[in-house]
Amino acid sequence: MHWNVIEVEAISPLSIRVIFSDGTTGKVQFKPSHLTGVFEKLKDPEIFRQAYIENGAVTWPGNVDLAPDEMYLAIKNHGEWILN
Repeated sequence: MHWNVIEVEAISPLSIRVIFSDGTTGKVQFKPSHLTGVFEKLKDPEIFRQAYIENGAVTWPGNVDLAPDEMYLAIKNHGEWILN
């Protein structure tokens, strides 16, 4: 699928850079208000930096992941995905 993430890198405490299999590249920015529920553990900078790819999706320890299809559409249209 073109929305499979092939590379992820934490670029700041609440931002990652992703590259998709079709070459689309962009940024995902978490706003502190989004870090609730399952995402609350990402407040820890050490955990946030542990982002990795599993089955084409950005994932963190503890089975926290992002929907690659939604991320792809936002980045394709706006260059970034801001999670409020």
